[in-house]
Amino acid sequence: MLTRKWPRRLLCLSLSLPLGQALACGPEFPMRLLDNRAQSLAELPEGSFRFEVSRLGQAIAGLKPATEATRNPDYSYDDVSSYVEQRNQAERMGLTPPQQAVVERLRALNDVEQIATEAANLPPELRLYAIGAAAFSAGEHQRAAEAFQQLLALPADQRPLRSTWAAYSLGRALFAMSTEAGSGEPAALQDQARAAFRQAREMSVAGFSDPLELGIASLGEEARVAYTSGDWDSAIGLYASQSAQGSPVGYSSLLQLAGDLYVQPDEPLAVLLKSRSVQRLAAAYLLSRIGWWDGEEPSGEKRLVKLLQANARDNLEDADRLAAVSYQHGDYASAKAFVDKAADTGLAWWVRAKLALRDGDKVAAAAAYAKAAQAFPKDESWGNRRTPDWDYETVQPKCRVDGESAILALQRGDYLQAFDQLYRGQSNYWYDAAAVAERVLTVEELKQYVDTQVPAPPALSQQDRDNYVPLPVAASLRNLLGRRLLREGRYDEAPAYFDNADLQDKARAYGQARQDAESKWWPTRQAEAYYRASRIARQWGMELLGYEMAPDYASLGGSYALEPVELKVGPLVAEGEVQRQQASAAQPDVRYHYRFVATALASQAADHLPHTSQAFAAVLCKAVGYNSSLEEQSALYQRYVKEGPYVEWAANFGYQCPEPEFHNANKRYVTQALDPIRSALRPYKHWLLVGGLVLVAAAVLGLVNRRRRKARPA
Repeated sequence: MLTRKWPRRLLCLSLSLPLGQALACGPEFPMRLLDNRAQSLAELPEGSFRFEVSRLGQAIAGLKPATEATRNPDYSYDDVSSYVEQRNQAERMGLTPPQQAVVERLRALNDVEQIATEAANLPPELRLYAIGAAAFSAGEHQRAAEAFQQLLALPADQRPLRSTWAAYSLGRALFAMSTEAGSGEPAALQDQARAAFRQAREMSVAGFSDPLELGIASLGEEARVAYTSGDWDSAIGLYASQSAQGSPVGYSSLLQLAGDLYVQPDEPLAVLLKSRSVQRLAAAYLLSRIGWWDGEEPSGEKRLVKLLQANARDNLEDADRLAAVSYQHGDYASAKAFVDKAADTGLAWWVRAKLALRDGDKVAAAAAYAKAAQAFPKDESWGNRRTPDWDYETVQPKCRVDGESAILALQRGDYLQAFDQLYRGQSNYWYDAAAVAERVLTVEELKQYVDTQVPAPPALSQQDRDNYVPLPVAASLRNLLGRRLLREGRYDEAPAYFDNADLQDKARAYGQARQDAESKWWPTRQAEAYYRASRIARQWGMELLGYEMAPDYASLGGSYALEPVELKVGPLVAEGEVQRQQASAAQPDVRYHYRFVATALASQAADHLPHTSQAFAAVLCKAVGYNSSLEEQSALYQRYVKEGPYVEWAANFGYQCPEPEFHNANKRYVTQALDPIRSALRPYKHWLLVGGLVLVAAAVLGLVNRRRRKARPA
């Protein structure tokens, strides 16, 4: 059992504790090529044994691909009864009900003579097969073989149901006889067994009944006979053909054969490795096993590599594989010797690129990467692997080659080319592509690329969203651009890039609120707009403003963060890239940065409100609940204490906050303006009262005197 190493690069951050960090506690994450660029360029990922063995054999023409029916009775299964039931059902096919009843009864008997007697009234092929099957189960292999041979000697029209069965079973009986002492010449019996298995395939291809797909199973049986006789070439070819038919037995048998090479002594192993088929099997195994032991070389692997190299110097057909194996094991001289002989395959050019990088020739490496990308088929896949940090990678050589080439493109300043190469990998290297898209490309470069090369894919249905169907990478890229445009204040352009109508509406609402905050002339209206924008930014910030990667990780729904990688100018990182990344960093460059944006907007809303108003207190209360940071929460509360009015709900400030009453804030502008005057005159209120009475009395007397004067006759 392998020792599991947990990721060292993963940090799990709780939404309720935005500033806390903990070790990985969530899903597994794909490899990022840009994290450790030197390592990404230096390593050659392990291949896929399944893919490699597909090159060792071909499917048999006319033989149908394997289904669940393909089983090998000699293999142990967790549920043997399922195989027996499958066989019993197959035996009923083509039989009348009375015949089915007889065959089923015969299966329950053990005495061969009794079976022969009770099967007397069955058609000859059914009678002979029942006798042969019973004899085989009883260990009477000679009698079983004779019964099957008699069956196969019948005219073809008299054996439509059991011909393939008989040939397959005859091969098994003959092979069993070859292993029994005193049963004749083993080699001759093995040759006869192999001929019987070939006949089984011919019968299956010719259309004789084969519901258990014994024609495919015969490939593995014949391969076992060949392996027993020391014919590794035939065994490998037959197992490879069985695997090519879709049978898992062929694949697992080749894996076991390859493992057997480890335990062979040096001398017989050297003899075996002179065979081209064994060389190819060993190379396939070694190429695909790197990393399975977390960097620890399994016992005997170095010996196998050395003997393979020594015995395969003239194997030009697999020189690219031998070069790759040599490179993976750190033997760069042998890697160069083999790759110099190799044809111009994708793997050969990949190894040449890596060797050029070791020599410091980035120009030659870039050229080799370009040729490798052209040579690898687009759909070639080596399956999944684990990195040394236990991240996962789906290795599609063409995509991986493009990704490594992107590292060199970034270093020489070809940023758009680097992004394009990473983006071609779609979900394989989306994290790397996203990092370049939002931190290295300018917004204009990204927008131009998206507008010309990334049309909007069909929107996911609500059912897809409910079932967590992932967004297409194209939609993720367009969302990334939409968020970046909103962050940079391009509110009119941003909404069209979001992947669904709901997000587009929210983006428009946010942009309108930001524009209203700047354009409204009355302070209360400005405050209301700032507050509206702050609420949208807080509630939908991840979807509308969040960074796809650091610091917000919208790609992970904000639930997790990957350990940040400090970018420094070096051999693979140019100063221009560092400057671009610094210029595009989040403001502030902290986790959930949109919470800080929301808090700042709420604070601006408060700036435009009378400090004595309920709205002022309510806006600050809401902003405290945005959970941006303890420092900001404390500063907002202190601002309320210092400047705001008393409110009944102040005891739960930040937790139980009413909505701001902007409509009642207008009248507070007058009272707020008079409050300083009142405060200044308060110590003189008694004198002002007396003075006021005197002035009133004087005014009254003056009015009375004026009326008296008017009343006198002229």
